[in-house]
Amino acid sequence: MKKFLTMSTAALAMFASASFADVFLMDGMVPRDGENRTIEAGAFHKDGPWKIGFSIWGFGNTWMIQMAEEARHAASTNKNVGDFIFTNADSNPAKQIADIEDMIAQGVDAIVIAPVSLSAVSPIIDKATAAGIPVVVHSTAVDTDNYTVDIQGDPHHFGRVMGQFLVDELDGKGNIWVLRGQAGVSEDLFRYEGLLMALEGTDITISSEQHGDWAYDKGKQVCESLALSDPNPAGIWSSGAAMTHACMDVFVELGLPIPPISGEGNNGFFKVWKASGAKSMAAVFPPAQGAAAVRAAMALLEGEEMVHRYVGQPDPILQDQMDDYLREDLNENLWFPSSLPEEKLQEIYGK
Repeated sequence: MKKFLTMSTAALAMFASASFADVFLMDGMVPRDGENRTIEAGAFHKDGPWKIGFSIWGFGNTWMIQMAEEARHAASTNKNVGDFIFTNADSNPAKQIADIEDMIAQGVDAIVIAPVSLSAVSPIIDKATAAGIPVVVHSTAVDTDNYTVDIQGDPHHFGRVMGQFLVDELDGKGNIWVLRGQAGVSEDLFRYEGLLMALEGTDITISSEQHGDWAYDKGKQVCESLALSDPNPAGIWSSGAAMTHACMDVFVELGLPIPPISGEGNNGFFKVWKASGAKSMAAVFPPAQGAAAVRAAMALLEGEEMVHRYVGQPDPILQDQMDDYLREDLNENLWFPSSLPEEKLQEIYGK
């Protein structure tokens, strides 16, 4: 069994010891250091069946699609979830606000939200919590502290480990391309800030910087353009796997060697990475955060004690670990680590 599909007893024990009331959210997701208030046991307890609202910022890439599948599966495992209301904001803050307004009007018992914007949806989060509805924010940040529980990867850590890979590979010097994600999304900004942290004090220069929206098609357009306007980069910092995959394809099509390039835990990228022999690594930002957020909402409604903020800072997947994760039997849309059971993975991603 592949490492990313299996959680050992030791890993579960480690997580439980670092959690409150043994609430399992996701492997490696632990209470954030520093000031972090406790959500008292019973604060949001409610008998089932529950009505849970889930608002996603959009389906811009396969990561978001899998995150939604992970969330739906997590909800299906609890018999107390009577109604799981799923909405897609299509990357439109006004639509996400309207979707959450409707959830409040419907009297949902909890709201789970992957925000489209750092600031635009904060007032509606404030309104929901003021109405006594627990709100779980995940995957992207907001600039209000009025949510109930926050579950995040650490985007600064994500961008920094990618940047450190290039610093090490390039001996701290040379020009690099920077492929950022979706403009205006907090995850993009914070990953980029993590890169700048890694580059501080080095002689590495960002010679070109563009947004590829974490998408293959847009990423390929960007890389094709940069190959003409700024050829021969010493390295490439790519904020997401689809863009890395696209850039690798561009270099192969042009018959050029692929420079050191950062990647992410995606099966399609791993297949190209292995076939190309390129120097790369994979930062980890698991779509299982969607499931973790649903588990948090269910735990609150079950009356469990939790904390206000959780964070994950997983180690990157390095070149010599690639085969522990690569799934040749599944298609390229799979991201890992995943919380989906093997039968669900085969159903969704089987060839």
